[in-house]
Amino acid sequence: MKKFIHVGEIHVAIEPTEIATVLGSCVAVCLFDKVKKVGAMNHYLVPLWNGNGLQTPKFGNISIPKMIEQMTGMGCNIRNIEAKVFGGANISDTKLDHMMVGKKNIIIAKEILKEYRIPVTAEDTGGNRGRRILLKSDSGKILLRYTGDS
Repeated sequence: MKKFIHVGEIHVAIEPTEIATVLGSCVAVCLFDKVKKVGAMNHYLVPLWNGNGLQTPKFGNISIPKMIEQMTGMGCNIRNIEAKVFGGANISDTKLDHMMVGKKNIIIAKEILKEYRIPVTAEDTGGNRGRRILLKSDSGKILLRYTGDS
């Protein structure tokens, strides 16, 4: 099975699934339960929900806990889950990206995973190039390609 996720989406796969997304300054956290062989991916746009508007998974501090909750709700044990983090590129043309959204997205992912005591076993973050990633949900393996020519 194949599933492409967009900004603000989470996909948890019990059946073997290839979950894919494309990232710029957004971040995707990929979770894998090595015992149950369940994989999950999110794709969030900004690090923190500030209390205004809807609490949606386009915010890192909403998306990551929600994905963990969905996995544990399906019988995954948090002690068997490991994480891989991707994205957070600075893709704006200006050298001075005062928002630093990509960098903040990476920081929030690591902080939340640390709170849950989920180890980050791999990451490809930052830089100035977009990424296409594909998670094989039954093995936790990631295929990564950079976007653009530079």
